[in-house]
This record gives sequence, structure tokens and C-alpha cells, in this order.
Amino acid sequence: MIIVYHKNNRISKVISVDKSEISFAKNKSIAFGLIQLAERFPESKLVWCHSDYQEVLNVEELNLIMHHNKMILSYNPSERNYLGPKIGYVEESLFIRVNKNVTYPTWQMSSLVGCVHTSILRATKETIKRDSCFDYYLNSIAKVCKPQGLLCYSEPRLLKKHFLVSSPKASVFTLFRFIKQHYKKRWIVMMFLNLIIYERQFPLGAFLYAYFFKNRKKNKTDLDAIKVNSSLKVIVNPTMDVIIPTIGRKDYLYDVLKDLAQQTHLPIHVIIVEQNPKQDCVSELDYIYNEIWPFVIKHTFTHQTGACNARNLAMSQVESEWVFFSDDDIRFESDLIGRVFKGIEQYGVLCLTTTCLQVNEYKNNFHIHQSNIFGSGNSFLRADLLKKVSFDKSLEFGYGEDTDFGLQLRNLGVDVISFPEISILHLKAPIGGFRIKPTFEWSKEEIQPKPSPTVMYVKFKYNCKEQIGRYKTTLFFKYHKHQNIKNPIRYLIYFNKQWQKSIFWANELKKRA
Repeated sequence: MIIVYHKNNRISKVISVDKSEISFAKNKSIAFGLIQLAERFPESKLVWCHSDYQEVLNVEELNLIMHHNKMILSYNPSERNYLGPKIGYVEESLFIRVNKNVTYPTWQMSSLVGCVHTSILRATKETIKRDSCFDYYLNSIAKVCKPQGLLCYSEPRLLKKHFLVSSPKASVFTLFRFIKQHYKKRWIVMMFLNLIIYERQFPLGAFLYAYFFKNRKKNKTDLDAIKVNSSLKVIVNPTMDVIIPTIGRKDYLYDVLKDLAQQTHLPIHVIIVEQNPKQDCVSELDYIYNEIWPFVIKHTFTHQTGACNARNLAMSQVESEWVFFSDDDIRFESDLIGRVFKGIEQYGVLCLTTTCLQVNEYKNNFHIHQSNIFGSGNSFLRADLLKKVSFDKSLEFGYGEDTDFGLQLRNLGVDVISFPEISILHLKAPIGGFRIKPTFEWSKEEIQPKPSPTVMYVKFKYNCKEQIGRYKTTLFFKYHKHQNIKNPIRYLIYFNKQWQKSIFWANELKKRA
């Protein structure tokens, strides 16, 4: 392990883990110095630390914290990151509003303290310029390499004690440059427009300045040669329970049970919550009792419909160390659970999600990566976490319960890692025969809320105001061409009324949560 201390955008000292000093390039940028060290020490962890944090750097736990080589970690105790919240005007993802109290997935890096394996720096040597600003360089590496499989985190455990130290903040010119170099061209225009609308700013100079820079994502950085073998031991007892909410899909559910029965690594319990709103009916799942299954089936029959309630009921019955969130209309190979356990062990993760594609759908990312979503029909989770999370019943029959559940996990410090090579087929079965279309309180409103209040509820819960502004702008343009109101001024007035109505009902949902 090599530790680089820096101050005033220059390296001040380099030492090894045994505290022997290492020579370095003086009067060069920090990025230049790091690449030089990466060449000299090709199989080392490389730590950077602001000189003011030298006494509180958590050297003792670094190997535990950075448990495999395809990670980059950093931490800034300040609520404001280098690029600032305005980056939310172009990116709506969960990686923008960072929870600084837990290990949180984000590509937003900090120069104050961090750690990366030197193999990552060597892999980016030809594709990412060694910027004079160290913060810009780190953010660029993470933004470019995250889709290629680099796992990026804000990690508070890097420091034994947290206190604020002055750190660089990107100017509006730098912000526009970053957008041009790391996003599609249209987002430069969107940023310019959003700053006019929501900030009453007109940064024409920064807007034009950005066009002098080339996009860095066009030069693909290959990280495939960097192997992952986590030192974390997250599996003690490789047992799996499966939870399946179902309603009116008897034949499809039977196929799911048959696929589970063929697993090379069998589940212990399959927990089925069957819903039917008809008060005078009984279960139609006769095969649960008429056939012999190689696992215990826990069957709950309820007249109360709703996937949130059903999953919460099932979660309360889990006994194994791990749980598989399944749908009642999926198909999968016999080695699914076995491959999942291998992936969990290799990466040392607590939550894994698979590819879940419909017929004639194709995956667009072939790298194991940090997922933007949590799929409640194709995800695997360590069961002890079920005591800390639940499906929000305020979102019952609406949209966003999966997103909310996944964000609850991330705000506990649990990342969701996607394994594209592990695949589940989603048949997207027709709606079950017992389902009743839900009626919401806002269904009779003369002006219908847009977006759905459940979507707005989740966005207000987890997004920053800049991300909500971005969403509003894109929603306006997305639906304009589908409206009967073609006059843009009249449509804007009507759209704002719909938006305010959505906010009203989102706040009502919040009161009841």
C-alpha cells in the first residue's frame, strides 16, 4: 500500500505502509504523480490524503474497507461535493444525492481522501487525461469507468474522525466542461435551459466554452483484465428462501416452482402469498399440496391485494440467510441460485440483481456494475437486512415501490450490484383474472396530477431539488407532443397545474407514511 499526502494541489509526501518514504515527481500535478507511482507499483493499493487528515487516516482498516481491486473510494465530510448540486440538472440517478453517513454508491469523488488500486490508474492512462485539478481527474475516472465495472463509493470509514477541510469547488465553466466530456451533447443544452428556468442565470460563456472539449466516454476504458476476488466473507450459511407474491397466475406460478425444484442449489423455503379480493373464494393453488416438492412451501392466502403488502407478509416469514425476491411469471436455468452465490462470494456483496429481460429484449451492459435500480422480481438479498427495510404501503398499486425499497437499502450502506451474465426471463404474463383496477383518491380530480403522485413522493424523498427540476423539464417536453393543447403557453400553464396537483397528493402520501 502506497500513501500519497498532498496540499495546495501538489504532492507533499509519499510513504509505504511501513512508513518508509518514497520518491515522487515534485512540481507536477497530483494526477501525474499518481500515474508515475502506479507504473512503479503495479500491484498496490494507492491512497491519497490531504495533509490536514494525515493524523485521522484510517490506515488500519483500509484493506478491510477496500476488499477487492475493482473499486475506487473517496470521502468528503462536507455536504457539498466538487461539482455541486447543479449536476442534478443533468443526472437524475441515485448517485447524485449522497448519504455521507454510510458507504454510498456514487461516482462523485473527492481529493480529500481516497483509495484505488494502481491497476485502475494504469488502465485509464491512455483514455483519461491527467488533469491539473485532482478533483476533476478523480471524478472523470469514476464517471468513465463506472459503466465498465468500476465500483465507486463515498466511504466515511476512510477517516477515524470527521471534520471539514477546504476543498476545491467546480466553477460554472468547469461544470459545463464536465458535462460536455461525460454526457451526451443534448445535456449541455438542458443544463443551460435549467439554469435559466430555475436559477435565473444565463451562463452563455460557460455554455460556449464547453464545446471546445471532446467527450471522454468515446474512448472506452477496458477494465476486464482486472480480476475481482473479495476478501469479505458475507456468506456463513448458503441457504436461500424465495418469496413470491401472486394473483391469478396459477399456471405461470407452477412453472416458477418447477424451475426452483430443478435448482442445483435448492432453496429451503418458498414463501407464496396468494391474493384474491373475492371474499367467498379459496385458494386455486392445489398443486402446492397435491405434489411433492424438494423444499418447504409456506402458503399464505389473503383477500387483501397489493404487491407491497404481499411482499412484506412474505418477508416476515423468511428463515434462511439469503432471500430471493421472485415474480410469479419468470423462468430461469437450473443453476440460477448456484451462480448467484458464486457472484455474491466473488464480489462480497449483500445485494445482487440479475438481468431480467422479456422475449426479444437484449441487454445493453455486459459488465458487472452498480445498478440504478432494484428489481423486486430478480434480486437477492441477505435476509438480516429485512429487519431494516420494507415495501412502503403508501406506494401500493402505484409506481416506485421497487425504487423506494432499493434506496432504503442504499441509505443503509448496502449497494445493489447487477450481474448481467446471470439472466432471468420475464414472461410479462397477462394480468391475473382476479385483479381489480385500483381507484386512487386523485382519480376524480378535474386536473389529473402529472407525474403520478407516487412517483413524485419517491422523488421528493430521495432526490435533490435540482434533480426534480430536471425531471420537470424533461417531463414537459416528453408529453408536449402527446397533448391536445398545442399552444405552448397554454400547455405550460396546464402542465404547472398538473405538477402542483401531483405535489399536493405526494405530500398527502408523505403524511400517511
